[in-house]
Amino acid sequence: MIARSALAASFALALLTAPLIADAQPAEKAYRIGYLSIGPGTGAGIYTRPQEGFRQQLRELGWVEGRNIAIEYRFADGRADRLPGLAEELVRLKVDIITAVPTPAALAAKKATSTIPIVGMSLTEPVAVGLVASLARPGGNVTGLSDVATTLSTKRLSLLKEMLPQLRRVAMLWNKGDRGMSLRYEASAVAARELGVIVQPLGVSEPDDFIEAFDTMNRERPDAILMVSDSLTLLNRRRVFEYAAERRLPAIYETDSLTREGGLMSYGPDRREIFERSAALVDRIFKGTKPADLPVEQPTRFLFVLNLKTAKAMGLNVPNTLLALADEVIE
Repeated sequence: MIARSALAASFALALLTAPLIADAQPAEKAYRIGYLSIGPGTGAGIYTRPQEGFRQQLRELGWVEGRNIAIEYRFADGRADRLPGLAEELVRLKVDIITAVPTPAALAAKKATSTIPIVGMSLTEPVAVGLVASLARPGGNVTGLSDVATTLSTKRLSLLKEMLPQLRRVAMLWNKGDRGMSLRYEASAVAARELGVIVQPLGVSEPDDFIEAFDTMNRERPDAILMVSDSLTLLNRRRVFEYAAERRLPAIYETDSLTREGGLMSYGPDRREIFERSAALVDRIFKGTKPADLPVEQPTRFLFVLNLKTAKAMGLNVPNTLLALADEVIE
């Protein structure tokens, strides 16, 4: 009987002290992620679909909003001049990490802080623009994923040539106010010359510049258009779609979502992969790895998307060889 009483007393004591022991356990640390983008926050699938991939991958890695992470979003709505102020806001909020999309946002974040880790997404020539010391050894507080855009120029031009064997002159639209985009243009121009194609440079720095670019193409008609993707050209993409359709000019873009919105064709990295792998870098940093020790990664999945509906509307005959190359054909 005494043994039973002692056992019951021990059990009761355990029940009483269990809540106290549980209460004494440290709460799971919650991290704050600053999300800095040059794009708009809503209403643009070009930007929101990759964001969804980023959040989903974080969840799969165990980082759930409202439980152990909070995300502070800051969007510049296509205005690069707003990025420095937004980056400084995130620093004042004492976020634990900043994710920046794309190169101009990463540059603004780096200027705002030298201590908070930064994961850049879709970075163009990160070494040349001064984001990192080298791809293998970033050496500072920035790492991320490059978009390898400059190395894809030859492929894009070869696809244009496959569509239009008589291709001789290609108009290139790019944001000349963005150093990364200018580097992309320069690489594309070199690739074009190697293929025997004349480049018609059409740099823009604000929406009104597109009028002048179109006027130049009216005076000196190109055979095709290559549009370098950044916030400025993306926000004015429908003007380019409409101009190309009216003039029946084949055009190639860097982002598959542009083809789904009405562009003729695109070739470039799978942006969803870039955002998902960026989430994996965030996970490694939260677990203790320093950005300086995380090499800048490169995409491994590339998509060639062809809009056959747009081609038919423009009266273009798409070669079977080109159709066979497409990862996705929109009809």
